[in-house]
Amino acid sequence: MTVADRVHVRDERLLSDHWYVLKAARFDFRRRDGRWQTNVREVYDRGNGAAILLYDLRRRSVVLTRQFRYPAFVNGHDDLMIEVPAGVLDAADAEACIRAEAEQEAGYRVRAPRKVFEAFMSPGAVTERLHFFVAEVDAADRIGAGGGLDHEGEDIEIFDCAFDEALALVARGAIVDAKTILLLQWAALHLFR
Repeated sequence: MTVADRVHVRDERLLSDHWYVLKAARFDFRRRDGRWQTNVREVYDRGNGAAILLYDLRRRSVVLTRQFRYPAFVNGHDDLMIEVPAGVLDAADAEACIRAEAEQEAGYRVRAPRKVFEAFMSPGAVTERLHFFVAEVDAADRIGAGGGLDHEGEDIEIFDCAFDEALALVARGAIVDAKTILLLQWAALHLFR
């Protein structure tokens, strides 16, 4: 029996379709003991996304960004978020998306992105599956100012950070973005040993 055999959707109701899509779903789920249980959940569909860690092995550094995130702010984070470049796929495939985001947000042309894993970021409420990439860059790959797209409300600061300092920022609680922490930890295991 697959998981699909254990789920019967009774109904879905659209709650919001402003920035992304929020629905309320009522479904029956067959438990391990064979009993059916009715559940109600709100599901936020913001689309799938991609994130990339731009790194320079020779300089032992990474490219990070700082930007304002309203949801983090209203949950008590009174600082700009330190993150890796990332974005929503929209109609693009993950690699095309991350190439565009690296240029828009950080000003870097990505020569050879490498996909390293995928993960659901908050599977209890959000449908998003994130595709994680890494790419080596150097000064010659910096082709623009970055900073994001003004019409999307982006105001992004770009900075080079020594890799060890980036890990220290995680340890001090200055980097609290999950996608960034995951990629830095992956790099610690596979790149900057």
